[in-house]
Amino acid sequence: MTKLAVYCGSATPADLTYIDAARHVGRTLAQRGIGVVYGGGRLGLMGAVADAALEAGGEVIGVIPEALVGAEVAHRGCTRLHVVQTMHQRKQLFTDLSDGFVTLPGGVGTMDELWEAISWSQLGYHDKPVGLLNVAGFYDQLIAFNRHMADTGFIRPQHRGILIHDDSIEGLLDAMAAYRPHETIFAMKASRL
Repeated sequence: MTKLAVYCGSATPADLTYIDAARHVGRTLAQRGIGVVYGGGRLGLMGAVADAALEAGGEVIGVIPEALVGAEVAHRGCTRLHVVQTMHQRKQLFTDLSDGFVTLPGGVGTMDELWEAISWSQLGYHDKPVGLLNVAGFYDQLIAFNRHMADTGFIRPQHRGILIHDDSIEGLLDAMAAYRPHETIFAMKASRL
């Protein structure tokens, strides 16, 4: 893995545990020689990841919609900043530029990015690892819900392992490096769907 898309919130929560975790992720990726592909913002967890990676000598590639550049939230210190027209273009470029996905805490936009990465993997649009960093138990209920979807049959047995999660970035990166692609829906016959 030479570049990872990092999905996270643009908000700055009152609990600075999340900002500290984002900084740790940025530093760790840079120290491991893994470039950051992210939403291109300078605020919240996004800015913390980018700043920490840059301070540690890492590569940071931002992908931001033009409307957000106009709102003055773009991080101008990125190694490269791609400005796109739509959110769909943004997510496609995340996928094209990265070797996998790491999701930190965030809100609705972060969830949209995570579930699309999982859905596209399940279908077969990509075969890259999808990681979830469970900072301070933030994603405990989401992990339980994902397990519930699998236990009730809404996630096929072949796709149970798409979502990789860990409480530490180091453990998550190791698990992602060991990921082996699953059988995709596109490769299945109708009788097995």
